[in-house]
Amino acid sequence: MAMMLDLDQLRTFIAICDTGSFTRAAEVVHKTQSAVSMQMRRLEERIGKPIFGRDGRSAKLTEDGERLLGYARRLIRLSDETVAAFDDDELSGRVRLGTPDDYADRFLPEILARFSRSNPRVEVTVVCEPTVQLVECVRNGSLDLAIVTNHELTPTAEVVRQEPLLWVVSNHHRIEEEDVLPLALGRDTCCWRKSAQEALNGTGRRFRLLYASNNSTALAAAVLAGLAISVFPESALRPGMRVLGEAEGFPRLAPCQIALLRAANRPSTATIDALAEHIISSLDNLSMRIAAE
Repeated sequence: MAMMLDLDQLRTFIAICDTGSFTRAAEVVHKTQSAVSMQMRRLEERIGKPIFGRDGRSAKLTEDGERLLGYARRLIRLSDETVAAFDDDELSGRVRLGTPDDYADRFLPEILARFSRSNPRVEVTVVCEPTVQLVECVRNGSLDLAIVTNHELTPTAEVVRQEPLLWVVSNHHRIEEEDVLPLALGRDTCCWRKSAQEALNGTGRRFRLLYASNNSTALAAAVLAGLAISVFPESALRPGMRVLGEAEGFPRLAPCQIALLRAANRPSTATIDALAEHIISSLDNLSMRIAAE
């Protein structure tokens, strides 16, 4: 008899992989932890191979588990698309979303992929601008939602994620030892730039702003080339970067708060609310994975 896979078990399996733990996955799929463990035992029995490591309830996948994850995502995506195709009440329309380019690079692939699978008839228009411009776009009605860096200009924004803001330098250079620190930071409206400069002024360290750009890729290039020091949120660290701390004379910075800003001058719609929920869920799941690592 051909092996039949249970979609509910596959959804739980994906939740474990996305959150990094059985406990957090149980909260996502609204099951007890023992029920989640039982589902995974039955899933392993169905495929006849272990999918998790042998160290208790660790979410570390075996080689067969990695193979299964790809198939599981495809099966769940096809199932959701099939149900949506016959749903007369399925959401449709257009949502205008704004985000700075560094958040777009790190967060949008997962957010838009999950949202598109659940709402294939919704068109999402994305605008990439610095937070200051996005705040104005939301206020004047040209954007429905914006993922922004929370600061004094965003008092009505909902903080959905917080992570450390870190000093970074090339792993192959020691420019932090120079008498005058070369910096690569955002433009003059960037709150991270303001925080970094105020922190260095407080320590008496001399510095010069060597590169200024709102493009995170350009700033990262300057860092990796060994030309400058910058500040990056934890999730934006790239291979080849080294974190500088108080031991090297770099003061602790206020954490980066990522927030969701909604247009307040007109009523929301079911489509806008659905995308907002996907953004919050995706950023929360990313926090769980980083914590698990």
